[in-house]
Amino acid sequence: MPEKVLLAAPRGFCAGVEMAIKALTWMVRVFPPPVYCYHEIVHNAAVVAVFERAGVVFVEDITEVPPGAPVMLSAHGSAPEVVAAATGRAAVTVDAVCPLVTKVHHEVRKRAADGFDIIYVGHEGHDEAIGTLAEAPAATTLIDPSQQQGLADFQPDDPGRVALVAQTTLGLYEWEGVLAEAQARYPELWTARRSDLCYATTNRQEAVLELADRCDLVLVVGSANSSNTNALVRVARLAGVAAHRVEGAGAIDPAWLDGVRVVGVTAGASAPDQAVQAVIDRIGPSEGVEVVRVTDEDEYFPLPPSLRAMMAALQSAVEGAYSARQPGQPGPVDEDRSWSATEALALLGA
Repeated sequence: MPEKVLLAAPRGFCAGVEMAIKALTWMVRVFPPPVYCYHEIVHNAAVVAVFERAGVVFVEDITEVPPGAPVMLSAHGSAPEVVAAATGRAAVTVDAVCPLVTKVHHEVRKRAADGFDIIYVGHEGHDEAIGTLAEAPAATTLIDPSQQQGLADFQPDDPGRVALVAQTTLGLYEWEGVLAEAQARYPELWTARRSDLCYATTNRQEAVLELADRCDLVLVVGSANSSNTNALVRVARLAGVAAHRVEGAGAIDPAWLDGVRVVGVTAGASAPDQAVQAVIDRIGPSEGVEVVRVTDEDEYFPLPPSLRAMMAALQSAVEGAYSARQPGQPGPVDEDRSWSATEALALLGA
């Protein structure tokens, strides 16, 4: 049995995931099932399963949404034609795109309009990459660092007008290699003044590096299709420590713990803390848990504007949906900072 668990902080839900989960919770509390969601609301199997049990139907094509049904667009961002199709098809459309992804979409549109050829560093087939590339497909070239592509085949019309943007959930090591090559090739390269990489992704990677210095094994809680979760595993391994991704406690191979004194535990930005606690319980450290904190996160993203407007119009009905609150008292829409995505999932029976 390991002696100690070092628990990374920050870990788990980021502000964008918090916003998206709470937004979809409101949708299923207000509308009778089914409520539709284009793509998984976040890349975590446990969270998706909670919403499916609550009556959410996740679709990969917007034409699968019946005309007049309520629909939410996922936190990873959607192509412009998907947003337009959803708006024309659904009775209510709420776009739960993370504001940090929206920032990258804006950068792509602006650079393309200004005549730039754009290098987009991201993972082929990832929902966020698909949505971003669709903003300016003729001007944007995907470079997938996991395929060790490099820029040999990237041929801009004007070497003086090249921009580079990135998927928000990449590892720092993935972004920096392509950035360095692009800067060497194109001295006038445009990049955002503030990194495209998500603050939460960066913070969780820094926390993993702290764990790697002090433990024999790192376990990262999260789903296989979560880019930032997989990046945490790679960061730990690059730092020289054994590391594995686990969906939950049941995925832990007992052989991993043989001879291990200290286990580091963290979670991707879409993984619920209940799964983290179950992993710690499964490890059963004889000397308990020590929190390793690298920074505090106080970022907050408000609910999508269309949802806030809808909820204001339906306020009296929404108040009645929460038996713990008396009519006339403010509810979580008015006090959104006061409740969490974990509490939202608990409302749905998580």
